[in-house]
Amino acid sequence: MPVHTSESSQGSHGKGVGLGLALASALAFGGSGVAAKPLIEAGLDPLHVVWLRVAGAAVVMLPFAVRHRALLRRRPALLAGFGLLAVAGVQACYFAALSRIPVGVALLVEYLAPALVLGWVRFVQRRPVTRAAALGVVLAAGGLACVVEVWAGLSFDALGLLCALGAAVCQVGYFVLADQGSEAGDQAPDPLGVIAYGLLVGAAVLTAVARPWTMHWSVLAGSVHMNGTAVPAVALLAWIVLVATVIAYITGVSSVRRLSPQVAGVVACLEAVIATVLAWVLLGEHLSAPQILGGAVVLVGAFIAQSSTPAKGSAEPLAGGGADRESFARSTPV
Repeated sequence: MPVHTSESSQGSHGKGVGLGLALASALAFGGSGVAAKPLIEAGLDPLHVVWLRVAGAAVVMLPFAVRHRALLRRRPALLAGFGLLAVAGVQACYFAALSRIPVGVALLVEYLAPALVLGWVRFVQRRPVTRAAALGVVLAAGGLACVVEVWAGLSFDALGLLCALGAAVCQVGYFVLADQGSEAGDQAPDPLGVIAYGLLVGAAVLTAVARPWTMHWSVLAGSVHMNGTAVPAVALLAWIVLVATVIAYITGVSSVRRLSPQVAGVVACLEAVIATVLAWVLLGEHLSAPQILGGAVVLVGAFIAQSSTPAKGSAEPLAGGGADRESFARSTPV
């Protein structure tokens, strides 16, 4: 069936909006590290910073939880899964990995998630994926190895690597669960409700893990230093809660619903690049030539992956599964 111009333009517009939201999410998530590091250097435990981040965001999103309380009855498994995997699981596994292996190695393993998403789509959901999407994942993973300079601190720790892989699996859960109901029309769960309850579940789990009653609360009352400049600690916490968590999750889930889990996952690899660049600008952590080259490779990989897949809602077939799966199956699957 021929594609009407209006339908094609609507699909292109939807994809453009989805990509914009995915980039905004990567930027918001990428800004969490540069804001958290001065708080950690001032005396807060990393796990306590995570708890403040998630619990604060849960309080901000509480009105949406009340408004969408019907989700507790309609989609309890989705809400529990999102809270356990997309919120608490990613954070807890990542920080557990950091305690045993270098940051660069932990980041690289965690951002194997886009490749795992492709595996989920291809072998679990049995949907075809394009060669270009697979190539984009490979390029993004290789570029990330350069961005985090994985060779600088490579050491083998089985438990640490297992925790990092757990963070990657939980991140896959984030992309897959964020896509749930996106093609269900009026029955699709509202993303704000899903995020609100996910943060509440995550906050409850992290409270048991982080034990915030042992935190040095006095740090939040003073100032911390960001590359030699005094900044109110509460201002950095506000950024972490409102931008790096609330806005990051809202834009991230919305982008997945407009694109597909695997495309949004590859674009999310830009988070590591953005975090590295922001650390260079705001914290004075200089970039090496391999890091700059790796960032460029990640950008190329993300571009190839997203350009190979039409937006949801368009008349074209989707690499991540669209309405016309039979016609897409006749294209070049991997």
